[in-house]
Amino acid sequence: MQIAHLKAIVVIFVAGILILPFAKMVRAQELPEKELNVSEPQLRSFARVYVAVEKIRQTYEPRLKGAKDPEEGQQIQNEAASEIQGALTQEGLTEETYSQIFDIARADAGLRQRIINFINEERAKS
Repeated sequence: MQIAHLKAIVVIFVAGILILPFAKMVRAQELPEKELNVSEPQLRSFARVYVAVEKIRQTYEPRLKGAKDPEEGQQIQNEAASEIQGALTQEGLTEETYSQIFDIARADAGLRQRIINFINEERAKS
């Protein structure tokens, strides 16, 4: 029973990490035209947060899978969420802004490619 509960926590954690970009989703098609102008510094911040979230996920997934009980799993999940929030704050982004940039990139192939290039630059720095 505890193993099934722990597996459920792992699934929720992984889903939470993967869903972060979709939190408070606003469809890019519904965004006013003025909001479609995302500055290069915002794109670079987005890329840094994206790479940070990848690293956080890589760090916390194994720990979460190895959690001995649901309480430990919840603690690990809270630590990861705190680090993600810290990465957003450090880059001056909110979850909403991050999600909006993600949505805009999904709708705009040119912007998406710029972001991918920035993400690759950030990965190369690591």
